[in-house]
Amino acid sequence: MLVQFSVENFMSINEKVVFSMLASADKEIPENLVECKNEKYLKSAVIYGANASGKTNLLKAINTVIIMMRNSNNMQPGMKLPINPFKFNEKSINKPTSFEFIMVIDNIKYAYGFSADQNRIYEEYLYYYPNGRETEIFERTEVNKYHYTITERKLRDIENKNMENKFFLATATTWNYEKTKPVYNFITNGINVLFDYEPLKGISFEQYYNDKSGELRNFSLHVLNEAEMNINGYNISNVEISEEQLSMIPPELRPFISKNTKNFSVITSHNIIDDKGNERNISLDLTEESLGTQNMFILNPILLHVLKKGKILIVDELDRSLHPFLVKYIVKLFNSKEYNKNGAQLIFNTHDTNLLSLNLFRRDQIWFTEKDYKKGATDLYPLDDFPVRKTENIQKGYLNGRYGAIPFIAMGDNLWPEE
Repeated sequence: MLVQFSVENFMSINEKVVFSMLASADKEIPENLVECKNEKYLKSAVIYGANASGKTNLLKAINTVIIMMRNSNNMQPGMKLPINPFKFNEKSINKPTSFEFIMVIDNIKYAYGFSADQNRIYEEYLYYYPNGRETEIFERTEVNKYHYTITERKLRDIENKNMENKFFLATATTWNYEKTKPVYNFITNGINVLFDYEPLKGISFEQYYNDKSGELRNFSLHVLNEAEMNINGYNISNVEISEEQLSMIPPELRPFISKNTKNFSVITSHNIIDDKGNERNISLDLTEESLGTQNMFILNPILLHVLKKGKILIVDELDRSLHPFLVKYIVKLFNSKEYNKNGAQLIFNTHDTNLLSLNLFRRDQIWFTEKDYKKGATDLYPLDDFPVRKTENIQKGYLNGRYGAIPFIAMGDNLWPEE
């Protein structure tokens, strides 16, 4: 479970910003919380802000750590790390970028962080709290200088297997050091970040195709029915690539395309009443469905996976081609005690102000990004920073600029001149 993520000097983020899933003392909507060792954490959070304010950059920061960690063991000497510092300040360009995760894994809290630039990792640390008190697992300072407690001295043998552009967390895990495995697995496998639904299509279709138990079918049809998409069934098959499809591939790439490549066909079923009052079943190719239906169909397998395994789903623009009621339904799935029994978390950004309701979200679940356009820097803060009444219309307050994080549009007299 994610407790907190912080980042400093990354893209539009200059000074350190902290995003927290730790619940405040607010007593509202208790079903939106999950409790662990007398602490309460949020099941979901939403981020609002104007275009180019930095909403997506916060998600990119998390995704960058995931990518770097997954690829760490493949790094060769001299290879660059994909770190992009804040560039509107001369000092920031030459400073390392810092990231930190605080998380709870199997009821134990961990803190992992590091500072790095494109060339090397300067600092790296991992602490855990097995008895409620901070205990060091390892610290890495300067360039490849390490420190451990006496009980962790076996890590000393792993030092020589690491490099200045590789994460010691990944290296130690590769060499089967047990205490680093939970955090490494949390970062590389426990967090799912989506910036677009389309790349997920092949993975999702394969999940549908291999759904022997019918668990995914039941879940997906339930969600589609709740969304009133009038789909009462579907059939998915694995078909060979047709000559027509091959003809659309550039000739120079065709030799690399095998006819055994998995190419899924999805047919949906609809029960309708015709003009004569007769019930009929109509079949459509999924490509004939609305973009929203297609996206929801693609998203369902990952929703089920995350909810079932208690993982974290982070989505850039969750409302992309989805009706606001459907987005609200997805949020309610994560906040539900019935569907979310394992502490799964949903974090997303959106421009859909219809979701800004204190009946759906607590004040600590709503976050804003705002950019200082003179300095080009992003700030991040929760609605909880404001004195908001329980009965307040926060959608109206947001649109009126009470909480900031909305675009300022200058309308000079000459913009739309009178005739």
